[in-house]
Amino acid sequence: MIAVGYMAKRVVTRPSWLKAAHVADVFSVSGCMSPDFADYICFWKHNGYWLFDSPETIRAVALEHAIDLSGTSLFYYEVGDQEFDEKERRWTTFQAEPTFSTNIIVPSRMNLEGYDIVSFSARTSPEHSPLSCNALAEEIDTNRHCLLDSFERAQQLLNDGALNQAEPGPFRIFAVYSTPWPES
Repeated sequence: MIAVGYMAKRVVTRPSWLKAAHVADVFSVSGCMSPDFADYICFWKHNGYWLFDSPETIRAVALEHAIDLSGTSLFYYEVGDQEFDEKERRWTTFQAEPTFSTNIIVPSRMNLEGYDIVSFSARTSPEHSPLSCNALAEEIDTNRHCLLDSFERAQQLLNDGALNQAEPGPFRIFAVYSTPWPES
């Protein structure tokens, strides 16, 4: 797994239209359901994986732009070193955008919450998490956070074509960790 960075999110409880009663809330990487703390890309402080190198960078952006971080949850992400192209039916490598500095500080405390499959058709920032965005958690077993329990299960679902009718890929598999905000 490759360390890719942090995001502060406003986690939502399962929306009523998502008929997966086992899901309590949505920890997806994409911002469709549990939104990111801000429309952050326009600030140009993200790293080459289009996330943040540290919680301190998120705090600095929020302070500079008067964004309230209260009520946000902090997540740290790692990603598999290959992405899956559902049209070509193959795994290929990808890399960070080299024009952005990437110097990720790994958290000292983190809790693995599960694995998310995320679309990257534009090849930049995370786009959609089909388990939540396309309600595939109604058909695919997920945990209470709408995430998969293993990396291998995510690979199997992609290899078996379970996401072919969801969002356009390629798809990347993320490990989703909750981590406490460091003392400021």
